[in-house]
Amino acid sequence: MIIRRAEGTDWAAIWPIWHAIVAAGDTYTYDPASSSAAARASWLAPSPDEAWLAELDAAVLGTYHLAPNQPGPGSHIANASYMVAEAARGRGVGRAMVEHSLARAREAGYLGIQFNAVAETNVHAIRLYEQLGFTTVGVVPRAFRHPTAGLVGLRVMYRDV
Repeated sequence: MIIRRAEGTDWAAIWPIWHAIVAAGDTYTYDPASSSAAARASWLAPSPDEAWLAELDAAVLGTYHLAPNQPGPGSHIANASYMVAEAARGRGVGRAMVEHSLARAREAGYLGIQFNAVAETNVHAIRLYEQLGFTTVGVVPRAFRHPTAGLVGLRVMYRDV
């Protein structure tokens, strides 16, 4: 598996992954009805944002987005989002992308990565993040409308890079 910088021409491979995950409505706060154009504009936003792909034999297994968490005085902390294709789950793709993003954030001069909205029902992601040194710094109760679990908390998680 290789992880490489995504380009605009990669959107056709990213969109099915992005759309399937967001349309499920159980992990991300993106609007499940987002159009491809709106999703592309946010995921492949211009610098300093970065989008990356995990590939094996030219098949896209996952993607991640890395950007400043806040502008100006908060821009030294990154934010990252990860999406793994359903067929590639459980194969270490998510772990590889998080590890890659930590190294990339360090290279880009960030001091840490903050996740602003990890649904408490996203137990696989939480377990992975904790294994990789992220801690929960707070939970916003009832901040996420999960399609089957109802209102659940959103964790704010952080780790120095």
